[in-house]
Amino acid sequence: MIDARAVVTEIQEMREEGYLSDALIRYAVRTLYDSGDDYDWVGVYLLNDDRLELWLHNYVGAPTEHAKIAVGEGVCGTAIAHGANQNVPDVSEFDGYLSCSEHVKSELVVLIRAGSEIYGQFDIDSHQPDAFANQDEVAIQMIADKLAEQIAHERR
Repeated sequence: MIDARAVVTEIQEMREEGYLSDALIRYAVRTLYDSGDDYDWVGVYLLNDDRLELWLHNYVGAPTEHAKIAVGEGVCGTAIAHGANQNVPDVSEFDGYLSCSEHVKSELVVLIRAGSEIYGQFDIDSHQPDAFANQDEVAIQMIADKLAEQIAHERR
């Protein structure tokens, strides 16, 4: 299990040292990937300027053909369209699932947002069914919220 408070503290320290959101995102992705055996692919997608597509920013895991995902498509696009995190215990039961690998059994998408403004999301795939508990989502949301602070600051 990830120690979200420690990651948030490290991100804050990096911010204070002058690191920008790109470096903070890379750090968060790598740290999440390294934190659990069930996190087989971890990436961040950012919402493009016209807010119609997600663009893959950074990831760790097997290569994916989904560098861009339209809002409303797959688990990632559904999260944006509904403005809500998605925890899918069995991807084979998700209507319109965009498969990256036959090995993926479950997926967790956590939005990076400040208030109603959505900047992007963490996308985490697991080769285990029902791999993500509520505490995974809560921990990742803490990290996403810290990243959202920096992204909002840079976009002002």
